Amino acid sequence: MNKILVLIITLVLSGCSLISSPPDTDGGNDTFVPPAEEPAQQPEPEEPEKDSQQKDTGIFNKYRQQALNILDSMSTEEKIGQMFLVRCPDEEQLDNFLSMKPGGFILFGKDFLQKTKEQVTENISYYQKSGSIPMIIGVDEEGGTVVRVSLNPLLATEKFKSPQELYAIGGFEEIKKDAKEKSQLLLDLGINLNLAPVADVSENESDFINLRTLGKSADETSEYVINVVEAMKETGISSTLKHFPGYGNNTDTHNSSAHDSRPYEQFIKSDFLPFKAGIEAGAESILVSHNIVEAIGKNLPASLSKNVIDILRNDLNFTGIIMTDDLSMGAIAQLNTELPPEVMALMAGNDMIIVTDFENSFNVLLNALEAGDVSKDRINESVLRILQWKCYMNLM
Repeated sequence: MNKILVLIITLVLSGCSLISSPPDTDGGNDTFVPPAEEPAQQPEPEEPEKDSQQKDTGIFNKYRQQALNILDSMSTEEKIGQMFLVRCPDEEQLDNFLSMKPGGFILFGKDFLQKTKEQVTENISYYQKSGSIPMIIGVDEEGGTVVRVSLNPLLATEKFKSPQELYAIGGFEEIKKDAKEKSQLLLDLGINLNLAPVADVSENESDFINLRTLGKSADETSEYVINVVEAMKETGISSTLKHFPGYGNNTDTHNSSAHDSRPYEQFIKSDFLPFKAGIEAGAESILVSHNIVEAIGKNLPASLSKNVIDILRNDLNFTGIIMTDDLSMGAIAQLNTELPPEVMALMAGNDMIIVTDFENSFNVLLNALEAGDVSKDRINESVLRILQWKCYMNLM
């Protein structure tokens, strides 16, 4: 506990030093124009260049050479598939999706409905045996209003409680105990990623995101995140901090876009702190929201903004996996941009892209690569990191 308190105090005191000034939202970082075609005599390297390799020296670095050996043997199509975390399809699409070798599946309530543990594990085993590179199998099992597995009484005796309910029962000790129990249940089913904890700061009960959060200050939310991430790591399952750069009091982006006009200083002093705490506790991945944060990304959703991704990499020193929220959500579907959102997400610096229509999104990236809108080196940079993550998880 003392260790946690010291870390939180350090985060608060250093908050203003995370980023000394707001990103240049008037600059060209978030204006996406396809690069000019390179001369034919200068082919792009198959592997990441030295500089992009050096950026990946953090949480997964121990597995870099192992991942590079795998990367060398992969086709372009296999690499593109690895960059997608796909909503698990209906049975009639399943084998087609698996043939494109996605990086992973996200399972939802329908994938567990009325199924026994044996049926779930059998399905996941089928997914994993479909290709030479094992898959990330993820789920949103936050507790409270967002549960997929524990809704099924055949899999859990009761639905997992929300962070606020757990805190009211027994504080952070109860939260850590719950995180371990939840993680073990998921692992026993073959799930290796829980897209949790929610690291958003919300003290206002009227906020859309409030019921999914701890509902307390940035400092207390930071302690919550540390406890959950540490419990998940101890159990052996990967975590996802969400929804960077912080949801605030914005509306639900599943249906429409949300504009966040808060000053940049508020993110430094509040919203960034739980994410920084989670990064230092060892979180393996971060999910970026579709909120349009005017102080950072100007007119682009955070998930498609290079400014936002650069804050994670350069200011918060995150070396793990950065992923978008689902590109099928209304906030993205309503966009009118020159380039497809899949291409913009990749150019912004995301490693993995969450999608529902995998076949279409796969072809979008493949065509963008052939057209020169994205480079092989950019793809290799993220795929190398994804492969390192899978080695770290003992999947390979």
